[in-house]
Amino acid sequence: MSWIILVISGILEAVWATALGRSEGFTRLWPSVVFVGALAASMVGLAFAMRDIPVGTAYAVWVGIGAALTVGYAMFFGGEGVSLVKLLLVIGIVACVVGLKVLH
Repeated sequence: MSWIILVISGILEAVWATALGRSEGFTRLWPSVVFVGALAASMVGLAFAMRDIPVGTAYAVWVGIGAALTVGYAMFFGGEGVSLVKLLLVIGIVACVVGLKVLH
């Protein structure tokens, strides 16, 4: 169960990171509201997962999922350029996250 919560928290990290960018310095209401809600839920989930998963592993997985999804979202929706090297690096992040799960 902790791993499922951790993955959901990683997804929420990507949500709050994207919302933060769209909030334009907290000048736009709804992206700011999404940011605060997703940030709170993400942190609570991370804290819950850390009860059963070591801190280093949980944090690395959380950040890896959030980073990969944030970059993927930005590339897919046109906010960030796409290149083969960038795609391979994101795949590398995902592979490292999977590796941490397998080694756990």
